[in-house]
Amino acid sequence: MPVQMQLSRIIISEINEQQVIYLKEVDGERQFPILIGIFEAQSIKSGAQRMRSPRPRTHELLVNAIEQLGGTLDSVVISDLKEHIYYAKLRVRVDGELVEIDSRPSDAIAVAMATDPPLPIYVAEEVLEEAGS
Repeated sequence: MPVQMQLSRIIISEINEQQVIYLKEVDGERQFPILIGIFEAQSIKSGAQRMRSPRPRTHELLVNAIEQLGGTLDSVVISDLKEHIYYAKLRVRVDGELVEIDSRPSDAIAVAMATDPPLPIYVAEEVLEEAGS
């Protein structure tokens, strides 16, 4: 059963190539970091701070495209961790069916933060256990 998480911290470093986001369990204490790129970190930060630009940014464009094509964004699921690489799915409802789209976690979370309200983020229990070890 996936565990609902929330974005708890974004660490943007000007001297390191890798940036870090932390997800924290909504109804618990567990948390874990995910290393991401600078552009994804900035997109997530912009979404989390509800900053809007005059024109849609990439993740806002994806949200708009899905909605214009009749889909409804549902949630993000970080579903797997293999060889230190996280795997995620962006979940979209289309004609009553739930479609899962393969995604990098950073992009899926950036999309989640580009919606109002932000999409729920879930993490598979196995991923939480492995990330915590």
